[in-house]
Amino acid sequence: MGRRPTITDVAREAGVSMATVDRVLNAREKVREETARRVYVAAARIGYHAAPLIAQRLHADVPELRLGFVLHKEKQAFYQAFATEIEAAVHASTRIQGRAIIEFSVSQSPSDFVALIRGMRGRVDAVAASAVTHPDVTDAVVDLKNHGIPTFALLNDFAQGVRQNYLGLNNLKVGRIAASIIAMAAHKPGRLAVFVGGYRWHGHELRETGFRSYFREYAPQFQILDTLVNLETRQLTYEATLDLLERHPDLRGIYCAGGGMEGAIAALREARKPGEVSLVVNEITPESRSALIDRYVTMAIATPLPVLCRDLVGLMADSVVNGMTDLVGQHFLRPELFLPESV
Repeated sequence: MGRRPTITDVAREAGVSMATVDRVLNAREKVREETARRVYVAAARIGYHAAPLIAQRLHADVPELRLGFVLHKEKQAFYQAFATEIEAAVHASTRIQGRAIIEFSVSQSPSDFVALIRGMRGRVDAVAASAVTHPDVTDAVVDLKNHGIPTFALLNDFAQGVRQNYLGLNNLKVGRIAASIIAMAAHKPGRLAVFVGGYRWHGHELRETGFRSYFREYAPQFQILDTLVNLETRQLTYEATLDLLERHPDLRGIYCAGGGMEGAIAALREARKPGEVSLVVNEITPESRSALIDRYVTMAIATPLPVLCRDLVGLMADSVVNGMTDLVGQHFLRPELFLPESV
């Protein structure tokens, strides 16, 4: 049997003094919220027996909130990781006693997102969703707002002017980053391909716009083909990529602005040598990481999910405790860039 963790272990893990841990544990003096949270996270991580008591101290005077989340692609590694980080952020927050209610849309259809978003009414205090941009989705957000339930847009900025905040990457810049790395990696001019997930993903449109604008400005010697819609599915992307490679021997680069990158990776593994076609994808998953190592992916542009979820929970709590604001905003995060040598 291993040694039971002590207050000394908690202090070492949290990077604070034993006196600070004692103040958090026994509520002797006021400790900064950020420090108290770090002590709790450290205690829980190493299995300190009094971690539940620390959590109780932290939550003694905070409101109980139910937070609803609507995501999609439940079986994809990225959205599984997203859900895990949401749960962790809600659990770790010292500002609320939170409960996360997470549901997944079965398709990209606006009606499926609408049903889930409207279905949160009466069950939660605030909603955050990764949903398509569509008038019916906007109407659902207006309905929640009229009932005092703020809604936050995640990754894709839907219901602009109605939702409370958008949290995610600056998608126009993401497209330009993808273009810049392909322009540098391609050894000679040729054709380029862009995949988007669908017609209703505003974020994908912005990425495509940024991608094309970069090449117009800095690398006009490349020819960008008509944009392809892959519905964020592996099979469609796989078949379309094989077709592109067969019809365009001078294909130099591919950018997957949304999901479905697994299909492009599989097609390149089958039909090209590593590095012959520069492939830029979004998000780090087991498959994209493996493709980076094997040099079939040139760069992966990732969303810092722990930071996003921490900031999201804070903004959701503010909107409930302090009331919704008429000033809607955008909360941009710095993308994480992964190259073959950085994984």
